[in-house]
Amino acid sequence: MKKSIFFLSSLLCANVALKAQEVKYEEYDLDNGMHVILHQDNSAPVVTTSVMYHVGAKDENPERTGFAHFFEHLLFEGTENIERGEWFNIVSSNGGSNNANTTDDRTYYYEVFPSNNVELGLWMESERLLHPVINQVGVDTQNEVVKEEKRLRVDNQPYGNLLAEVKKNIFKKHPYRWATIGSMDHLDAATLEEFQAFNNKFYVPNNAVLVVAGDIDVPSVKKMIQDYFGTIPRGEEVTRNLPKEDPITQQINAKTYDQNIQIPAVIAAYRTPSFKERDAYALDMLSTYLSSGKSSVLYKKLVDEQKQALQVQAVNISQEDYGIYALFGLPLGDVPLTDLLAEMDEEIVKVQNELISEKDYQKLQNKFENQFVNSNSSIQGIANSLARYYMLYGDTALINNEIDIYRSITREDIRNVAKKYLNPNQRLVLEYLPKKDDQ
Repeated sequence: MKKSIFFLSSLLCANVALKAQEVKYEEYDLDNGMHVILHQDNSAPVVTTSVMYHVGAKDENPERTGFAHFFEHLLFEGTENIERGEWFNIVSSNGGSNNANTTDDRTYYYEVFPSNNVELGLWMESERLLHPVINQVGVDTQNEVVKEEKRLRVDNQPYGNLLAEVKKNIFKKHPYRWATIGSMDHLDAATLEEFQAFNNKFYVPNNAVLVVAGDIDVPSVKKMIQDYFGTIPRGEEVTRNLPKEDPITQQINAKTYDQNIQIPAVIAAYRTPSFKERDAYALDMLSTYLSSGKSSVLYKKLVDEQKQALQVQAVNISQEDYGIYALFGLPLGDVPLTDLLAEMDEEIVKVQNELISEKDYQKLQNKFENQFVNSNSSIQGIANSLARYYMLYGDTALINNEIDIYRSITREDIRNVAKKYLNPNQRLVLEYLPKKDDQ
């Protein structure tokens, strides 16, 4: 009886905690098409101002890859009213921090300030949108910055080109086929006019969402937004007609070489649907079941028990148009890559033919409940989520109810997505090998 009371008490506390995490927000459009989302939380004197633009690597000319990531850097160069090199000084001298990041689907800029500087954050983001200075000096400077980033994070990083090689082999038509960081040769060849045209096309208010989250007074912030953003001219509508991929009907075999590694790796990668599809959520749960933590199926089998692998992982990389589901393994000692892949395949076949246990299913649900609570635990995280759910999913309310989708995924759903997407004739098998002197 005591155990039952304790369980009921815990369940009630958990439900209260989840309800307490509900994110309240208000959203509306400016006349120029910019979408605005406001989230008020006066528990701490901090505010995040952020803008997400619906432009990523997939929007680039195939002969000019890397533009979206390049603009992540270029638009910190300065504006007509912010002198070159002063952006970061202004932010730090006013007690703030800022950053930006780029994916294949979107680019995101944000500032975190003490809440009495919310107007400063809004002014700076409006300056980035309305008055950017895009000149040859800035382009040349950021070209060197991006080259150094590529050397550090990709070219000289062990397994740094792994995802790029997977994308190149699994996508043949869609622009996901090139790396987000792009080609340095393409950036070198680009003219100033091409950079300016890219800015004029994609960095327009009707291709953006502005989020202000934190310790704000909503009426006064609305007035600031209207003052700083309301008069920015609407741009041409951004239209996309990206090519669709043909289904993979037989296994693709590929090899690539990396001079920065000594241990080979094997990757089995499968093309999967958009993260907006319900199947993508089931694939998330499957990857967690297979390789999240030391008690997971693949880790326990191949690392702990059989000692065939140094590392093993199943990961679901979801994006707006397509996803990639990948199995990754680093062999221990002289274990052949083919043996390692066969052992991973064996676990996939089990999931395709047998339901995971009720115990494992409940562990999955608990993990995703915990992730949901944590995702809404900071103002900065909430701002990012509000922008992302609106911009890429077309449903801001997912910040509160996406967990309901995970809750609705059944053991049968997990089995069915394994059957539907994770078959040998639907995949790439990539051997990622140490580069020898004669290669």
